Amino acid sequence: MGTSVVVRGRLEREAGPVDITVQAGRIQAIRPVEPNAAPPFLGDAECLIAEGFLDLQVNGFAAVDFNRPALTVDELRRAIVALWRTGISAFFPTVITAPVREMLGTLRAIARAREADAVVRRAIPAIHLEGPFLAPEDGPRGAHPVTSILDPDWELFQRLQEAAGGLIRLVTLAPERPGAIGLIWQLRQAGIVVGIGHTAATEKEIDEAVQAGAQISSHLGNGAHAMLPRHRNYVQKQLATDELMATLIVDGHHLPSYVVKNMVRCKGLERVILITDAMAAAAAPPGNYRMGEVLAEVGPDGYVRLPGTPYLAGSALTMDCAVANTMRFAGLRLDEAVGLAGRQPRRLFAGLGAGVVSGEAADLVVLRPGPFLTVEATIVEGEVVYRRS
Repeated sequence: MGTSVVVRGRLEREAGPVDITVQAGRIQAIRPVEPNAAPPFLGDAECLIAEGFLDLQVNGFAAVDFNRPALTVDELRRAIVALWRTGISAFFPTVITAPVREMLGTLRAIARAREADAVVRRAIPAIHLEGPFLAPEDGPRGAHPVTSILDPDWELFQRLQEAAGGLIRLVTLAPERPGAIGLIWQLRQAGIVVGIGHTAATEKEIDEAVQAGAQISSHLGNGAHAMLPRHRNYVQKQLATDELMATLIVDGHHLPSYVVKNMVRCKGLERVILITDAMAAAAAPPGNYRMGEVLAEVGPDGYVRLPGTPYLAGSALTMDCAVANTMRFAGLRLDEAVGLAGRQPRRLFAGLGAGVVSGEAADLVVLRPGPFLTVEATIVEGEVVYRRS
């Protein structure tokens, strides 16, 4: 932590390049580049420096499935090292619907690993609970096993939170389920962010969820029926609800490019967050992978399917590709797209960083623009955890 490093590049909305001095885990100074300054430094005047990416929905990575009670510290560390290469400095492992006993075991495994290992602890600030309080119908349910879908229940949530050691800070649920509106209110009173997702909610139920405290639409446009009424439907309603931010999976499979453009234009940059919804197939070869009880197959095209069907089951997306795709699909500048992967998710969660500011924790990503966006380096708490060779 005592090592000093200088990072060179441009900052969002800044015209000229700067040198950022990082020491003791924090940003010590940000200064305009001195013309005669010599290396060593990370990056160069063409690079962009931004907050490290924060992914709110990661089910697995680099052939590691996070939805297993047998999950180990070594497996999580292997996934974390691979995530660093994509610019992610922190992420929320996402625990999906499974038998309650399995969910409790998985939550305990993540909490134990975080307690035992400093690398895991700083990479995982919180857990995302996606289930079991979801819609049971085909379509909205997505790949979640129908036999384990349950009605919202505060006592069950408390059991899950106890197993997680208090780490659950984001819950995705379907507001039309019996007891959901009351649970949303209780979760918000406990300081937990609530996302609407895997839902077939009516307009009234969405309004009630927002009034109770729901703040985001989880992977908007997915976990939905294949066919919807052309105007009056839960996707359009959430798009038009300004109180809701929206997380988007921009891999070209979950949402067509023009839908991404429409959603970004409708929500605006201040209400969009990029997620990957990555599962074990991300940063791994094509093949068959598990996400808890769910078996998925991944082809060379990166499309993650339930075997023998066209139905999606998570993604093989990485965040650097999500940023590049968003630029291309929605016509955004690099600094605009990068903000959706770093600054925007941090707006929802206190204590996870205040940006590239002197005195703040140095969780940074250094990016090189070009035909293919390149992660030059990832810095976590002042340590260069990844540097492109």
